[in-house]
Amino acid sequence: MSKNIGLNAIEISYLRQSLSLSAAQVGQLTNHSEADVLAWENAETQAPELAQKKLLDLDDIIEMQVLNTTDGIEALFKKEPKRHLAFVVYPTQAVYTQYNPEFLSSLPLTELYNTAAWRIKKECKLVLEVDVSLVNLDVEAYKAFREQNGLSESRESRAKWAATQL
Repeated sequence: MSKNIGLNAIEISYLRQSLSLSAAQVGQLTNHSEADVLAWENAETQAPELAQKKLLDLDDIIEMQVLNTTDGIEALFKKEPKRHLAFVVYPTQAVYTQYNPEFLSSLPLTELYNTAAWRIKKECKLVLEVDVSLVNLDVEAYKAFREQNGLSESRESRAKWAATQL
């Protein structure tokens, strides 16, 4: 698939699916309707350049997260070898917004964040031979874990909780 503007209908459809987004979500992200997105994918109309750019930019952001995260994991494992990790993913937009607001500006939908996590999982397995489990954040279990361990809300606390779910 081309990484440049000028995507055809098949490429638009593939890109949407690779981002794990519905046509309605793509419409929301690009300020178009679901019907517009479906028309792009059915080759009835050409997707506007700004919409194509938005989708390609999101894919690039995810790929950069994959590279940065796997590089970080590789460096960490040189010091402390492990073969299994857990990553928190977010079951709903509300939970994502509440517990992971730092990514909202770059990855506004939980599906995009979860896609990044899935791609990191795949890359870790292929390149680093590390198994990554994706753990849905169970808010009540996580709160109880924090309370029992005297932890404040943080990304590190979520990572510790996720590790207990393996």
